[in-house]
Amino acid sequence: MTKLDDMIKEALAQEDRQILAETEELGWFALSRAQFTGKLGWVTWVIMITQVGLFAAGAWCAVWFFQATEVLAALKWGISGAVLWIMAINLKLSLMPKMQADRVIRELRRVELMLAARTN
Repeated sequence: MTKLDDMIKEALAQEDRQILAETEELGWFALSRAQFTGKLGWVTWVIMITQVGLFAAGAWCAVWFFQATEVLAALKWGISGAVLWIMAINLKLSLMPKMQADRVIRELRRVELMLAARTN
């Protein structure tokens, strides 16, 4: 934490400290696990299962690429594997905006709770 964070925590009342503790920022792995729950958790499951399938198919193509003895066969397997891996990476990266949105919503809830505690 920075010195500014420490000064803010010292200035807050006990209620505010409790709110901060309840809405503490999640780490990378906790955010990733949180994607699999909630109303849209099934979408994340479908994306990850598809991503694993594409990665495995890309690995299969890579094995055949390295076993190929002719240039045309190596080109066919190499391009297919590269495209499958790129598709797998794009699917996995499609979850990043949702993770960022969850972080922003969590911070907004934190501010909302702090404002509600101040008005009561």
